[in-house]
Amino acid sequence: MIPFAMRLKEARKRKNLKQRELAEHLEITVRSFQQYEGGKRRPDYETLVAIADFLEVSLDYLFGRTDEPN
Repeated sequence: MIPFAMRLKEARKRKNLKQRELAEHLEITVRSFQQYEGGKRRPDYETLVAIADFLEVSLDYLFGRTDEPN
């Protein structure tokens, strides 16, 4: 199973977004977002939902429960 951090990075890159752009949308610091992608920190529930909505992927995809983004 692919960990959340890797799926997050893949989904962000597919949308051609920079870490800064997604961090700004989420209203968090770039450092916090980098820690999500680095697997050093986990987002809270509300942030997870916002990430999935913005990247147009399912939470199951981000968690590695499915390989289908939607």
